[in-house]
Amino acid sequence: MALIQRSIRPNSSDPVRCHRPASSSPRVIYPFSSPRANGAKDLSFFTYHLLRTERPQLRIRCTHAMSSLAYKEMDRFSAPARLMIVSDLDHTMVDHHDPENTSLLRFNAMWESIYRHNSLLVFSTGRSPTLYKQLRKEKPLLTPDITIMSVGTEITYGDSMVPDEGWEVVLNKAWNRNIALEEAGKFPQLKLQPETEQRPHKVSFYVDKGHAQEVLKSLPGIFKSRGLDVKIIYSGGIDLDILPQGAGKGEALSYLLKKFKEAGKLPLNTLACGDSGNDAELFSISDVYGVMVSNAQEELLQWHAENAKGNSKIIHATERCAAVTLYIAYERWRQAAAENYESFIQSLKTICHPSGTIIHPSGVEQPLHEWIDTLRPYYGDKQGKKFLVWVDRAFTSKIGSDTLLVKFDKWELTDEGRNGCVTTFVLNSKPDSPGSFSLVHIHQTWLEGFAASTDDAWIF
Repeated sequence: MALIQRSIRPNSSDPVRCHRPASSSPRVIYPFSSPRANGAKDLSFFTYHLLRTERPQLRIRCTHAMSSLAYKEMDRFSAPARLMIVSDLDHTMVDHHDPENTSLLRFNAMWESIYRHNSLLVFSTGRSPTLYKQLRKEKPLLTPDITIMSVGTEITYGDSMVPDEGWEVVLNKAWNRNIALEEAGKFPQLKLQPETEQRPHKVSFYVDKGHAQEVLKSLPGIFKSRGLDVKIIYSGGIDLDILPQGAGKGEALSYLLKKFKEAGKLPLNTLACGDSGNDAELFSISDVYGVMVSNAQEELLQWHAENAKGNSKIIHATERCAAVTLYIAYERWRQAAAENYESFIQSLKTICHPSGTIIHPSGVEQPLHEWIDTLRPYYGDKQGKKFLVWVDRAFTSKIGSDTLLVKFDKWELTDEGRNGCVTTFVLNSKPDSPGSFSLVHIHQTWLEGFAASTDDAWIF
């Protein structure tokens, strides 16, 4: 949602001083730090020792080797990727209130079975390499094709986490970490974050929400007077990051898109997803579609209201589609994951009109309530088996003063394969309950090439 070992930092011969608590002296980190300390891959360990030699030609060969590997990781396809998803991790890809990781596992299964063979997955996180590695131990995250970390100041490729030296060269321009740390350290409202979060191109603090605006107004002028061109990002209601002006999640994504375009492999579609202020830049890039999750932070909602309210490419997922909610409940019921056996049956009867009808993809028509009663034997029949249900291409239209039509593709993935049908819901508003609807008709038709092997293999 893996650790970066920066074995080489081009154009950087000076040591970088990282802040430590006042009780200890500053530690000097040279352009290459010991990979053993960070559990780096064997390649990085070999590179580290090679770079420590006094033989420049070996350094040059190693740099070229690493660059080639980075491009190889990017160059997975012979043609442009069908889709590139660029997702934040905390509270976007990862729901920390979901101990069973239901949503994450659902995404993983869908990505691996449908998208991975021709699409790219990019994680873009504010986490440092240390905290990113920790999250990977805690959550069942897929291995992304590209990882953007430390609020867009570090880019790596593939499972080997090969660093992008070109991006480091870009960020080294007009950046002085010592000045940034010195001036920001004069504000008593700012509390330095742990040492793991202090990166070569990022200085990070905590700030109380009540003091944030005051600090954000004062810092830019101070840095300007010192000749330092920086970017200050406030996110999550507590984190304040100081970066080179050319850094950030949006700049990192723009850099990647430029590389793909130069290689003639610009993804056909790029979708960015996020929840906090440090994700705002992702939604500012032309030709990139954006989804702000329903639990988006206040600072991102404010940015959207001020900068992108009329932008049709950016969606705020204010609520989950009713069809999605229904089918998630259905999936859990078939897996015996629902706590109450009868609750799903009764909830279906509540939302379905007593005289409503359903047409199965086979063409068989039944009264809705009669059909619901036939579902009971299927409770738990998919327990311990592969069974994934999802909705795609949902579309809602008003076809009457009190009638809605919802149309979507409904999919199921099992051990036997993948099946799908076009599904249409017709809903009428309830006169005695404004804003509520009753399901009066369901019509399903097989998607070409995805019909189930037998009629009884498709229940809903």
